[in-house]
Amino acid sequence: MSERAAETHARIVREIVKEKAVTLGRAGERLEAALAEVAAIARAWPAAGDAAEHERLTAAYDRAWRAADTARQTLLIQREAVGLRHHRDVEQQFPRPPRRPG
Repeated sequence: MSERAAETHARIVREIVKEKAVTLGRAGERLEAALAEVAAIARAWPAAGDAAEHERLTAAYDRAWRAADTARQTLLIQREAVGLRHHRDVEQQFPRPPRRPG
């Protein structure tokens, strides 16, 4: 391989690594936002005044929880795609909320 080809190859590899890092960062940000939504609904749930409000918040919590779970799975899949097989740090940084509020 010529020196020019080697430099081009190295530049492309750096760009790929950078894009992988950006993609992982975005997936982490989506999970963080989804978990914040779950937490906000969970905080509002105890203050709900009546059964209808509890039911509405419970449904909203379920939707938010599923979105967070999907975001978590997406992050884990992307991590595995780049060779990160252990996910303990994800569990520590983004703990899974309880399945039900309250």
